[in-house]
Amino acid sequence: MTVTESRLLVPLYVHPAVDPAAWQAVAAAGPSAVRGVVLNIADGPGPAPDPAFEQAADRLRAAGITLLGYVDTAYGRRPHAEVVAELLNYRQWYGTDGVYFDQAASHADALPHYRRLATAARAAGCATVVLGHGVHPEPAYAEPELGDLLVTFEGSWTEYDALVLPLWTGHHPATRFCHLVYDVPAERARAAGALIASRRAGAGCAVAGSGANPWGVPPYGLPAPADAPPPAAATALPHLRP
Repeated sequence: MTVTESRLLVPLYVHPAVDPAAWQAVAAAGPSAVRGVVLNIADGPGPAPDPAFEQAADRLRAAGITLLGYVDTAYGRRPHAEVVAELLNYRQWYGTDGVYFDQAASHADALPHYRRLATAARAAGCATVVLGHGVHPEPAYAEPELGDLLVTFEGSWTEYDALVLPLWTGHHPATRFCHLVYDVPAERARAAGALIASRRAGAGCAVAGSGANPWGVPPYGLPAPADAPPPAAATALPHLRP
């Protein structure tokens, strides 16, 4: 399986006015290639709806692609009410289908907190709940009623190449796991896709980006729309957590 053949979970943390071609390429790929797109306006939904993101969300939704609202959980330290308020803003402003709970804790003590968050998200209409651990958490986080997708790796290509999977992941279907890999050289893009598949991650993303916001570029394997306008001369988004 190559990057192109994998289903992609895309954290696309660049403003649609700055790089419209990236957003068009994701929409053009369609749901057969894209498992979902994470909307991250300003490390969360921001103070008010952004018209450019509203339009971009409409195009993705029209293409049948799942939209996930980015909410930082600060490893379980953010209060339940704050987290839920942000996911509700995403639902209201951008029509998101699900939520991406980033900086999710991985230790067993936080399980009750994330169970409550998952329950609240589903009650609010989120069909997809993603837990962005970035590492392999305690096995209990893989219970189906908690999250639909666990991001069990987020890091550089060098780190990913050396990753060793814990045995417990083999007891769950590949569709439960996602690996996000940045700083991937172009000549290693296919190798990254093959490695994601061989490690039984049903979703993933490999990008060339690095630095403070490696997710400001589209993933490898997306078609470039022929009529895409050039990126606007605008200031990039502030630092956004993946």
